[in-house]
Amino acid sequence: MQIPVLVERVKGNGYRARGSEPFAISARGATRKEALAKLRAKIKSRLKNGTEIVGLEISPQPHPWMEFAGMYKDDPWIDDWVESMKEYRQQVEQDPNR
Repeated sequence: MQIPVLVERVKGNGYRARGSEPFAISARGATRKEALAKLRAKIKSRLKNGTEIVGLEISPQPHPWMEFAGMYKDDPWIDDWVESMKEYRQQVEQDPNR
């Protein structure tokens, strides 16, 4: 397993290696190699005794309004309403005073 680690110089000619969640741990060392080794040891000790890192798949949830989609598909009143809207739009577009 590989995780991103930030390695940076610190005052006093040392290095600090830091991981991010779930390994929000840092370790200091006199050299870059030593800082990374200490960080590796801390992470390994954290993963003892049955502790594990797993990926969790979250399935997409359906849109809450999808159950209503198409509910007026065969309703004649809706067809009349759509036709009325169409006629109204045509009247508005043809009126030069609007």
